[in-house]
Amino acid sequence: MLWRRERRRRDWKRGFKLLWILGISFVTFLILGIPIAFVLGLTSFVALLYSGTIPLLLMPKEMFSGTDSFPLLAVPFFILAGNLMNAGGITKRLINFCNILLGYVRGGLALVNVVASMFFAGITGAAVADTSALGSILIPAMTEENYDRDFSAAVTAASSTVGPIIPPSIPMVILGTVGELSIGALFLAGVIPGIMVGLSLLGVSYIISRRRNYPKGRIKTIKEFFFGLKDAILALLMPGIIMGGILGGIFTPTEAAVVAVVYALLVSFLIYREIRWRDLHKILVDSIVTTSIIMLVIANSAIFGWILANQQVPQAFAHIFLSISNNKWVILLLINIFLLFVGTFMETTASLIILTPILLPLAVKVGIDPIHFGLVMVLNLVIGLITPPLGVCLFIACSIAKITLEQIVKAILPFLIAVIAVLFIVTYIPQLSLWIPQMIIK
Repeated sequence: MLWRRERRRRDWKRGFKLLWILGISFVTFLILGIPIAFVLGLTSFVALLYSGTIPLLLMPKEMFSGTDSFPLLAVPFFILAGNLMNAGGITKRLINFCNILLGYVRGGLALVNVVASMFFAGITGAAVADTSALGSILIPAMTEENYDRDFSAAVTAASSTVGPIIPPSIPMVILGTVGELSIGALFLAGVIPGIMVGLSLLGVSYIISRRRNYPKGRIKTIKEFFFGLKDAILALLMPGIIMGGILGGIFTPTEAAVVAVVYALLVSFLIYREIRWRDLHKILVDSIVTTSIIMLVIANSAIFGWILANQQVPQAFAHIFLSISNNKWVILLLINIFLLFVGTFMETTASLIILTPILLPLAVKVGIDPIHFGLVMVLNLVIGLITPPLGVCLFIACSIAKITLEQIVKAILPFLIAVIAVLFIVTYIPQLSLWIPQMIIK
């Protein structure tokens, strides 16, 4: 009896030291500026070396298992679809159509930026792609029209947060895979919150534009409207085809990503004719590089997550949160604060893979709907993309606008406050995210 108790005490102390090694290594590698994918792998390697009892062969096994998933095939195809859109003129036509709709309003180009992001979100589901694709067109256009550079960059980065919320969404594909949740239901859960985020950003953009007296364009004629609609209709149909096929049971979310690629390829090659065969090499290489980075993050996150699970970190987290309160609304508040903090320094994909097995069981235990919690989790971590010091979308927008990080951080604060307000509204009114899934998926 005493021998067993002593053994448990030694195991607990060793596990505690292993977690300290894991945490210190993680923070150290981050401070050194090592990319997050390698941080996760190196940290796991150090932890396994320290343990001495876990074979290093576990690393390649878990890395392979983490990426060996059919739903994850949707990720490279949605990335490729977005790159085909950019090169094939689909993105440009979406922006032109949005300009026809809103260009005549004070600060019209800022509003166009947000609405174009909402349309773009319905095709690729990637915030970084949104920032780079739309920003490369709209930030120079806004600067030319005498919009402040920091404002132009801020509205571009902020509007990109809509991308992973409005379906389809790459983070939701990853969340659904890791958490074993319905990806279709997660997609549907993002519709209303995504629109709410877009509307809140439109409101902030309009108020700032009025105060600074930003320019407005002329009202377009009915002829111009129908010409723009005709030019953009194929791009506007794409989200409907993707979601309609998933909900109609015609294809899975993974197959929907393939359909998106084929559709973008046909439209760009045969109808718009803005892509040539020689352009495909660069498009494919760019897509492969982006996919490789994401898959490396997923693979290294898998072994990192295994170590946390092996050391019973999910149970420890649950104990800590439940020791504070058993009330699900208080738990949601604590988790929101925690995820907003994590989002400031952790990449979205890595955070989802590591934290979903920890937080999702806790949420279900206190009576939170898993689909609602999944949506809240994605929205929290997406906000991290525009939160200093390591918001990826901030860096992309800064490089396009040629401004400093300090300038964009100050300019993005009103947008950040608006998105966080939507986050808490969605958190405490679950039906905003659950109504459509419950209505459509019986």
